[in-house]
Amino acid sequence: MKSLSACEEYKSDTRLVLQENKSKITFLNPNQYQILIIRVDDCVIKDKEILRCDYAIVPCDEVEIYVELKGSDISHAVKQIESTIRLLSDDPQKIKKLCFVVSTRVPKHSTSVQQLKSQFKKKFNASFRIKNIRDSYDLSDAIA
Repeated sequence: MKSLSACEEYKSDTRLVLQENKSKITFLNPNQYQILIIRVDDCVIKDKEILRCDYAIVPCDEVEIYVELKGSDISHAVKQIESTIRLLSDDPQKIKKLCFVVSTRVPKHSTSVQQLKSQFKKKFNASFRIKNIRDSYDLSDAIA
């Protein structure tokens, strides 16, 4: 991932919490790995015309994580993550990616959500997860 030092922070806490309004995601880090957290929105990408997600997280060289904390517009959140991957990822198709959208309102698991997950797997080697209000993910699963 491209280096953006003013917007980067390394943390090795056992719990890394990202929150915006009512949406919140907690990354569990039981092994206390050094995790790179990058503030994308209004730091790495300040141009309001460019779609961008809220955070990018790099737990190791082989994995990139993209996070959008959202109100209710899931399709817009997806576009924001897609744009960020294209702008920041060193290799959008090869490096494994995990994408998280935590919103205040999640649509039922419709066929459109399933299609979206399938497209992201093909285009970006990315898994996609959409949760309502809160989510939690163990980073050991990504690093292992």
